[in-house]
This record gives sequence, structure tokens and C-alpha cells, in this order.
Amino acid sequence: MRADADIDADADAGVAGEAGASADSTEAVERALDAFRRGEPVLVHDADDREGETDLLYPAADVTSDAVVRLRNDGGGLLFVALSDAVAEAFDLPYLHEVLEHPAAEFGDLGYDARPSFSLTVNHRDTFTGITDDDRSLTVRKLAAAADAPGSTNFAGEFRSPGHVHVLRAAAGLLDERLGHTELGVALALAADREPAVAGCEMLDDETGAALAPTDAEAYARRRGIPYVEGAALVEALK
Repeated sequence: MRADADIDADADAGVAGEAGASADSTEAVERALDAFRRGEPVLVHDADDREGETDLLYPAADVTSDAVVRLRNDGGGLLFVALSDAVAEAFDLPYLHEVLEHPAAEFGDLGYDARPSFSLTVNHRDTFTGITDDDRSLTVRKLAAAADAPGSTNFAGEFRSPGHVHVLRAAAGLLDERLGHTELGVALALAADREPAVAGCEMLDDETGAALAPTDAEAYARRRGIPYVEGAALVEALK
């Protein structure tokens, strides 16, 4: 039988470890919030038992053509802009699966969530083809401006659909309702007192084509000086 002193020591070590992990999570959230306040990117890993993906996220208002280069080269996934439910409602932006009258719109076999968050794809009307880095960055920034002033924006007058930027609609209850990158990003933006519009892209492994492993995403974040935060830490801090 182990001595009581040894058991107590292990218990103390466990408490200290939990406290250290909690402090690290709190610091990661604060770094992420500070970065968003400055218009800088953040890496967010949702959860291993969900998508298991890390997304590179920006406040949409600060997406330049250089940021689009980083998103497509270093991310490699889908370039999107997530909007709050209130903004999407103001612009009559639907969940795409609710308006598509096609059998392919059935998503009962979706493995990571109850439903997708995809809405329309758009280009700003001042773009040409909409796909270049300059064109997509303009569309992203204009979406942020629209999200900041939905009451004074004529969405159809400014944007055309289909286009080259995927718009995602966050759940009305945000993190109380859904824990996707759409909701995590919008919640982060709101907590940082930014427009409810977040641009992002999934991080993919260049060699395997799979989602970039969290350890590799953290290593990338350290090399680039970008905050990395776990979705669970954001949920605990922002929910």
C-alpha cells in the first residue's frame, strides 16, 4: 500500500497540473483576443471528436491580398467568411441546404455535426472574375463592412451570387448551439469587439492532404508568431 504522503503528493501534483493547464488556456484565449483586436490572424483547433481541424482565422475587415495568399498557401482548404446569424438574417442569407431543391442537399450522413453552415457564394460587384487575391480580399473586406452596418447595406446591390467566397451562417445561439469554426470565429470576433465577420481557411497537410495535425499546427503557429487556441478553451472563456 502506498503511504498517505505519497498519495497526497500525487494529488497536489494533479491539482497543480490542472491549474497550469487552465492558466495556459486562459493565456491562449487572451492572446487570440489581442490578435483579433489588432487585426491579426489566429489558429483555432475545434476538437478531435468533431472535425479535428485547425482553421486559420482573420477578422474579415483586415484581410488584404497578402492575407489571401497566406490563407490559400499555408491553409490550403476553403476560403470562407463566417457571419453572425443576425447579419445573415438582415441580408436574407439562407442555409444553403434549406433552399436547394435537389436530392444532393440531404445531409443526414454528415459525420461531424447536425447540419452544415454554408450559405451563398458571393463576389463583390467591383471585382472582375472574383477569384484573384485582390478580388477575393475585396469581397471579404466588403462583407465585413456590410456586417458592421447591415441596416445601411443593400446586399444584392453590392454582391452577386454565385461567386468565389463562401459565406457561412453562424448558429443563432453561437456556442450554446453549435461548436464549429463558424461559431468559434464569430464568438471570438464579438469578444474582441470586432465586426461579426470572420475569414478563414482550414489548415491541410501538404504531404498527406489530410487535416493538419494539431501538433504541426501549433509548430506552425510558433514559427509565425500566431496565437494557437483550442476550441474548448474558447468555449469555456466565451460561452
